[in-house]
Amino acid sequence: MKTDIEIAQQAEKLHIGKVAEQLGIENDDLEFYGKYKAKLSFDLIERVKNNKDGKLILVTAINPTPAGEGKTTMTVGLGQAFSKIGKKALIALREPSLGPTFGVKGGAAGGGYSQVVPMEDINLHFTGDMHAITSANNLLCAMVDNHLQQGNELQIDPKRIMVKRVLDINDRALRNVVIGLGEKVDGVVRQDSFMITVACEIMAILCLASDLDDLKVRLSKIIVGYSYDGKIITAADLKAQGAMAVLLKDAIKPNLVQTLENTPCIMHGGPFANIAHGCNSVIATKLALKLADYTITEAGFGADLGAEKFLDIKCRFAGLKPSMVVLVATCRSLKYNGVVKKEELKTENVEALKKGIVNLEKHIENLQQYGIPVVVTINHFYADTDAEIQAIMDFCAKKGVSCCVSKAFEKGGEGSIELAKKLVEIAETETENKFAPLYGDDLSIKEKIETIVKKIYGGSGVHYEPAAEKAIKLLTDNGFDKMPVCCAKTQYSLSDDPTKLGRPENFTLTVRDLYVNAGAGFITVLTGKIMTMPGLPKVPAAEKVDILSDGTIEGLF
Repeated sequence: MKTDIEIAQQAEKLHIGKVAEQLGIENDDLEFYGKYKAKLSFDLIERVKNNKDGKLILVTAINPTPAGEGKTTMTVGLGQAFSKIGKKALIALREPSLGPTFGVKGGAAGGGYSQVVPMEDINLHFTGDMHAITSANNLLCAMVDNHLQQGNELQIDPKRIMVKRVLDINDRALRNVVIGLGEKVDGVVRQDSFMITVACEIMAILCLASDLDDLKVRLSKIIVGYSYDGKIITAADLKAQGAMAVLLKDAIKPNLVQTLENTPCIMHGGPFANIAHGCNSVIATKLALKLADYTITEAGFGADLGAEKFLDIKCRFAGLKPSMVVLVATCRSLKYNGVVKKEELKTENVEALKKGIVNLEKHIENLQQYGIPVVVTINHFYADTDAEIQAIMDFCAKKGVSCCVSKAFEKGGEGSIELAKKLVEIAETETENKFAPLYGDDLSIKEKIETIVKKIYGGSGVHYEPAAEKAIKLLTDNGFDKMPVCCAKTQYSLSDDPTKLGRPENFTLTVRDLYVNAGAGFITVLTGKIMTMPGLPKVPAAEKVDILSDGTIEGLF
């Protein structure tokens, strides 16, 4: 079979204006970025705001192997399948980060015959949203350090500066740095650190803001640090929100692209789910619901991360009520959770799969707690055997959960028609949406964390390190305890230990530290050894990427 990039480069793409016509969008509502990409205007958003909402379908997954399990591929394939059965569907995805593109996973625009295109643009600079977020964030950081240099009127404590510089590249050497070295005019010497762009608060703010005015309000609330006497210092105190909003004026507009089968896709925002909240923008999702009968969106990594944050953070803030959840599972991931080595995952091993299927079981139980129907889909890989597939089907039947096999990677929309029909059947028989978040706003910070640990991860308790205890008191004293929590945790395990596969139980989750994203409206909880600036592997994917003399890109995936 051809590589993903070969398939994408040979696709028969429509002009993006033609794709927009499927949704009733005219050229005046588009800001073109070449022939195959466009931003959607706020005039369009205003014009359709009173349209009836379509059905919202969330695609999530079990805990993945290090290679990923094709959740975006399933999302794209499902959107294409809806189009094939005559339903008006729209896909809503996150934008890829350059971190994984040049790191471990490679591109993140789907795979095989279920991709969004132009694949190379999407995985690289796209419409510049990531760079705008990086610039806005680093402008704020520059203004903080300039304020220190120019007399420090606000009495900012250099040792209590919270905002960090960002870069959308995995660069472990920037995790801990010293800035301001050199002459006196070169700034105040202090220790600093970088985060990857997709983990920063401005990314979260962009994805949770409802419009440009809301964006400015949220930017103004960013806590840049604390004064010597403990007073909170915000971006508004530095008069930075206006300039940051200017840098984000285009980035806040959703992007329209298409799939290989010309199904429309809104792609906007890209927070990681292991170290951020893992969902595309509220603006994009809400617009999609107004434009189509079915909106298919995804949330990053396993359901213990992306889906939990989608349901407990994004839906809470945006007033969204998903109609159903598609839970992606693979034979190789279940075998991996049954402790099969990565290099042996292509070999049939039904016993290991049955051992690892407890991971699927836990994710099913977790999602059912939210009161919405769950449909398991098996992302079919060429090495899967009939016996392995049947073992998963039998297990789901015993659990009373619908299960379909998808060959979206190999067959595109045709490969997910059974799944699409099943979801339509559920949607058409739905009488009442019983969705509710897992916890209420009034719980304490610790109660919210412990609810997630016990009800989602399956742990028995939480250990708070001294820094975490201090942070919880500080956040509570300042009135931030009513916010939802966003747990930064390894994606490879339900626990905070990536080596604990399957369904770990009776473990204690360690919370290292917490910090508030006052503009985004949630508290980030750092668990285990999770890093907010990833590093490159020994052999990064970047080594395989090249460009030919005619401009053709190779090796993105």
